[in-house]
Amino acid sequence: MSIYQSAVRKPVTTALIYVALAVIGIFSLSRLSIDFLPSMSDNTILVMTTYSGASAADIENNVTKPLESALSSVSDLKHITSSTKENSSLVMLEFEYGIDIAEATNDVRDKLNLIADYLPKDANIPVLFKFGTDDIPVLILSVQAQESMNGLYKILDDRIASPLSRIKGVGTVSIAGAPVREIQIYCDPYKLEAYNLTVEGIASIIAYENRNTPGGNLDIGSETLTIRMEGEFDDPRQMKNIIVGHFQGRNIFLSDVARVEDTIRERAQETFIDGIQGGSIIVQKQAGANTVQICKKIRQRLPELQENLPSDITIGVVMDSSDNINRVINSLTETIMITFILVVFIVLLFLGRWRATLIVAIVIPVSLVASFIYLLISGNTLNIISLSSLSIAIGMVVDDAIVALENITTHIEKGTKPKSAAVYATNEVSISIVASTLTLLAVFIPLTMVGGMSGEIFRQLGWIVAIVSSVSTIAALTLTPMMSSQLLKLNHHKSKGFQKVYQYVEKGLDTLDLVYAKALGWTVRHRITVILASTTLFISSLFLFIIVPTDFFPQQDNARLQMVVKLPINTRAEITKELSFRIYEQFRRDYPEIRAMTFSVGQAGEDNIFGQLGENGPHVMTANIRFSLKTKRERSIQELSDAMRADLRRYYPEIRTFNIGTGMGGHTGGQTTVDLEIYGNDFSTTDAIAAQLADLMEAVPGTSQVTISRDEYSPEYLIEFDREKLAEHGLNLSTASQFVRNRINGITASYFREEGVEYYIKVRYAPEHRQTLEDVRNILIYNNLGQAVRVRDIATIEETMQPPTIERKDRERIVTVTCVAAKGAVLSDLVTAAREQIDKVDIPPEVMINIAGSYERQQESFRDLSTLMVLILILVYIVMAAQFESFSSPFIIMFSIPFALTGVLAGLAVSGMALGIMSMVGLLMLSGIVVKNGIVLIDYIVLCRERGMSVMEAVVTSGRSRLRPILMTALTTIFGMVPLAVGKGVGAEMWNSLGVTVASGLTVSTLVTLFLIPAIYSLMAERAEKRKRQRAERLQRRALKAAN
Repeated sequence: MSIYQSAVRKPVTTALIYVALAVIGIFSLSRLSIDFLPSMSDNTILVMTTYSGASAADIENNVTKPLESALSSVSDLKHITSSTKENSSLVMLEFEYGIDIAEATNDVRDKLNLIADYLPKDANIPVLFKFGTDDIPVLILSVQAQESMNGLYKILDDRIASPLSRIKGVGTVSIAGAPVREIQIYCDPYKLEAYNLTVEGIASIIAYENRNTPGGNLDIGSETLTIRMEGEFDDPRQMKNIIVGHFQGRNIFLSDVARVEDTIRERAQETFIDGIQGGSIIVQKQAGANTVQICKKIRQRLPELQENLPSDITIGVVMDSSDNINRVINSLTETIMITFILVVFIVLLFLGRWRATLIVAIVIPVSLVASFIYLLISGNTLNIISLSSLSIAIGMVVDDAIVALENITTHIEKGTKPKSAAVYATNEVSISIVASTLTLLAVFIPLTMVGGMSGEIFRQLGWIVAIVSSVSTIAALTLTPMMSSQLLKLNHHKSKGFQKVYQYVEKGLDTLDLVYAKALGWTVRHRITVILASTTLFISSLFLFIIVPTDFFPQQDNARLQMVVKLPINTRAEITKELSFRIYEQFRRDYPEIRAMTFSVGQAGEDNIFGQLGENGPHVMTANIRFSLKTKRERSIQELSDAMRADLRRYYPEIRTFNIGTGMGGHTGGQTTVDLEIYGNDFSTTDAIAAQLADLMEAVPGTSQVTISRDEYSPEYLIEFDREKLAEHGLNLSTASQFVRNRINGITASYFREEGVEYYIKVRYAPEHRQTLEDVRNILIYNNLGQAVRVRDIATIEETMQPPTIERKDRERIVTVTCVAAKGAVLSDLVTAAREQIDKVDIPPEVMINIAGSYERQQESFRDLSTLMVLILILVYIVMAAQFESFSSPFIIMFSIPFALTGVLAGLAVSGMALGIMSMVGLLMLSGIVVKNGIVLIDYIVLCRERGMSVMEAVVTSGRSRLRPILMTALTTIFGMVPLAVGKGVGAEMWNSLGVTVASGLTVSTLVTLFLIPAIYSLMAERAEKRKRQRAERLQRRALKAAN
């Protein structure tokens, strides 16, 4: 007994199976986490090492290079890049996608343990952390403060960060930009010299004095008591009374040679929120946690937390990722509903039976809920990819139900009883339904195997459509015939009102049938002409490649910009701050679209991870600008960024360089960039080439911003010790260097503890005694015998120029020229222009230039998808060859695939869109979609031939019989793509090109299916019959000849 016979005979069981599926699916939906993008496997590990007070060149030689040498042997490493700047080294390890990041992390940690002893003593231990989609902050809070600024860090840590970290799902809560308390011991060098004291000696005494010591246990009588000696300071002012030495019979107190200040860390980064100083609180989630729920819970706690803060501290929200997620989810949900309504309307239009339409309307959600079960079991989230996959699938899941339902209604209208019609009609089309679904699976299952970033993004798309299509096929063979047998009636009577309206539709469809039958007859009779004309059309359409540009991901408008402004190197932070306020005031005045603006100035501290990862320094301003939603403003994010760039050039000539970028970055829908990577060890040579290329690219139309990654050279004073003189005074280079460092940068003597929090106690020269070169020359250095010598007597001081940031890639120095595409410009045009400009530059043999950025990622993805296309075509051919038991029949149907490309190129050319990753995915989808109608048509032609019809009669009869289901399945998919193609909501840019690609490609290939495929089939079938007759005649002649 077949599956559809069982379904018709047992309607209650069949219905309950799908009710159970729906219930489980809805339950799964309620348990799903909501996020913006799928959780991608981490493929990046960062190793950050801070070395306070060291120059970029020193850190490159002593930290970065040893780390690179040790880490370059880690398995599956794709690229190793590093950025070395004053005070810090950042090494980024990029691995191939799909590796076990936990294993890679252990390998990196082992390598770091081996190299730890070879790093400078004053360098901090390298910090290792992974970076993936789960590490992106989900919420950034702003904190404004006035009187409480000095104690802001501790207040935020105790009253905001700690409570938030206890919320379920919250991972790390970091504080950035808030001043950090520090106890400064500012020494007077002249008094130190007079009393024969040193900075090191004072630091050592403070460390010994500021200590609690356990004394062990003492048995007294019947009790055992603990002895403890307390020496830690309760108040920083107590340190003034420490005895640091003796002179001429009297005690020397710390207050005699230094002043104690309970203040904040020197050269700290300052953060301003809408012009008021404060800080930022950065919230990250735990892996797999529900972003929307976490942000909702945090927002609910904020009013309560605000009440516990001092009155001058105000909390605001800078970035809430759940807002964008909710908007995108709502937009996609709306798209799904519109698609559902359009599909149901098309079915009603063609079938004219509301009961039949109801069957299709039930099959759609039953098929879609299966995807929620998959998402829950696989640990995935409900996100922009999964919801878009459902929108894409709606138009396709009804195809099988439409083919079965249309055939059932046709048999019922011919007088067959509904139950018999349900079984017999489903049996007629069951093989073509299964085969067409297998062709879809041949497309979408390989899509789950794509490597690289494209594979990470589209893996969900492949699995969801594959699962939904499989469930819809089973539903078409069980649920559809069962419901048809119960709901459809033999004598169908339409209501008078409906009949009055629908009669015009019916006449139109009947006329369409007649016109198509005549046109098909003409096509078959003039098949050579039709084939030649179609071939000419296809070849001509390939010239559209000249018109249609290529791109990576479409640019998205997520209402956010990041800005980095750099003044000349070594500019004081006070001057940078003054300029930052001028920019802030001008932007708030001229751009009413701005909703919030946060900016930071200064050098990020060692414990500020996010600050260290980004641009920072006394001459650097970094800003985060949030705008109103794109649906509520006239100017796009690209127009706003271009206008801001023009303002910075026009009004602020003191700015040396700036960079304005969109919020998401260039990987998944941010700005389109072309990076010109210049490899070479010599700074002057690569700097000259970079400057020349930057000037050339500035003049290229379509380029809105050109930046050079390497900063201008910063002047620094180089102290060169005379080794002979050092030896004469019983010193070595390390000891002398450490003495200078301790007096200028300071030495951490101990920690002041208050309420469980530790604050540095730093000992150094007072600020007024470390402002000139003469102050440095007068520094006293002591040998082991206590004999002193000044720096001027054993060293010379010269001014040199050093790059403040040294970038390396794959263990070689690199400088990158980044070109940002303006509004309307595309990647392929920028790449072509870049190649032309590179040819104009004289490049020495020791220098190499490589084009990277969005272009490099695009080429990798295009290669993967092109390989996948070949695999898909082979699999589709195998499925069809197995169905028809023929090696030639599949080629007839597959003629529609090249013409899908014709439609795609025409659609992109008309819409002005570029051929990017989304369009390529659309082409892959078309490979499976367009052959479905061909399978249905050829399968029915073969059936008619088996019933004794001639080729001509079978083709025309089958064409007329299958016209409506073919048009219905094509139109449901096309109209299912229309909301994606024309969507204007948040995140719609990502799917516009895919919608246009599938809709336009399917439109052209449907016409090819209806006319060209019958023409090719009739030509090949008649030639096959002719060969068969000739073979039979030859056999007959041989038989007669043998008989005679």
